[in-house]
Amino acid sequence: MFRKHDNVEDIFNDYSARKAGVVRALTHDVDKFYALCDPDRENLCLYGHPNETWEVTPPPEDVPPKIPEPVLGINFTRDGMQRRDWLSLVAVFSDSWLLSLAFYLGASLNRNERERLFKFINAHPTVFEVVTEKNPLKDKATVDSSSKPRGGTKRTSDGQVKSNPNFSDEGYKEDHSESICGGCGGNNESDEFWIACDSCEKWFHGKCVIITPAMADSIDQYECPSCSMRRVSLS
Repeated sequence: MFRKHDNVEDIFNDYSARKAGVVRALTHDVDKFYALCDPDRENLCLYGHPNETWEVTPPPEDVPPKIPEPVLGINFTRDGMQRRDWLSLVAVFSDSWLLSLAFYLGASLNRNERERLFKFINAHPTVFEVVTEKNPLKDKATVDSSSKPRGGTKRTSDGQVKSNPNFSDEGYKEDHSESICGGCGGNNESDEFWIACDSCEKWFHGKCVIITPAMADSIDQYECPSCSMRRVSLS
């Protein structure tokens, strides 16, 4: 669960993986997450792990803990708020935890390295932004693939928007150059939202790079995490 890091890239990768786990808990797995946060149980925390999984569990008993703890008792407010508002609140506290953990792991970084780390993190949407934009609660807090856009978007250098072909169209699978996700390596057999990087021109599932259709509409030039990290490291 815990491993020390001595460079910005490793810390950012740890942060990104843990954030992916938290996002999954609050979106794709939200019904399971909601059920686990039983108000009758003891203090519970939402942890994101470096393997992109998540866990609802009481904090460890060792003092001090190996890593900073997420906010305690998220389950106590579960039945005292509207579910949408409760998930948003958990997302805000999760963002605070992820940020504090990243800089805890980077305690030995110098000033310039800390600035690079923050630039890496700040180049991507927060958990709160993902949860509120994705809005999974419209469909009883589940992700209905039938309501997802069948295509993705790509912004060209002249500002025009190109559409990713409908993944269900006949003959589309013959073009393998755009059928493989640059994040997970998955193909185009689903109806999920995809987005293309304007730098490397690779296509990604929106969920793999934590970008929703609503977010894509406001992005003029999208850069995938790898290209973004490379650009910041050269600046």
